[in-house]
Amino acid sequence: MAKLYFHYSTMNAGKSTLLLQASYNYRERGMETYLMTARLDTRAGAGRIASRIGIAAEADRFDPGEDLFAKIARRLDQGPVACIFVDEAQFLEKEQVWQLARAVDDLGVPVMCYGLRVDFRGELFPGSAALLALADEMREARTICHCGKKATMVVRRAADGTVVTSGDQVQIGGNETYLSLCRRHWREMTGDRPVR
Repeated sequence: MAKLYFHYSTMNAGKSTLLLQASYNYRERGMETYLMTARLDTRAGAGRIASRIGIAAEADRFDPGEDLFAKIARRLDQGPVACIFVDEAQFLEKEQVWQLARAVDDLGVPVMCYGLRVDFRGELFPGSAALLALADEMREARTICHCGKKATMVVRRAADGTVVTSGDQVQIGGNETYLSLCRRHWREMTGDRPVR
C-alpha cells in the first residue's frame, strides 16, 4: 500500500544522502524512481540532487504553483515508477502537499519527501507544516549540535559570521550560511539566554 512519507531534520543531517541511497536501492533492483527537487535550489546545479559526501543524481524540478499531481501522472504515463522522491520538501506549498497525497491515494505510488522542519527563526516551513499534518509516516534524520546533543534547530549566519534573527524565510545556503544546534544553544545564539 502506497504512503506519503516525510523525512525531516535540520541542515547537514544527511537527508539528501538518505534520498539518493533509497532511490539507488530501488534502481539496483530494476525499479524506476522519479526524483524531484525545488527549482530555486541550484547549489548542486539546476535539476540536481547532491549530497555533501559526493553522490548525486539528476531530478525533475518543481515550481511554486505547479500541479504536482498532474506532473506525477504525466511521468507515470511514460512508464511505471516504483517510488517518487522529493528533495527540499520544505519549499512545497500546502496545496502541493495535498497533490502529493492525492498521488499516493489515487495513483497508488509511494511518495518520500525529504526536507527541513523549521527555519532559522524556529518556525515551520509551509511545506513542512502540511507534511507534518498529512504524512502517513514521519522519520527524523538526526544530526548533532557541537555539544553532542541532538540538533533540532538551525541558525543563519551573515557573511561576517554573526547570527541573523530576522529576514526572509528562504535563503539558499549550506555550511557557510547555516549551523545546526540543539534548542539550548540556538536560544543562546539568538539572544535568548537560558537561566543557569
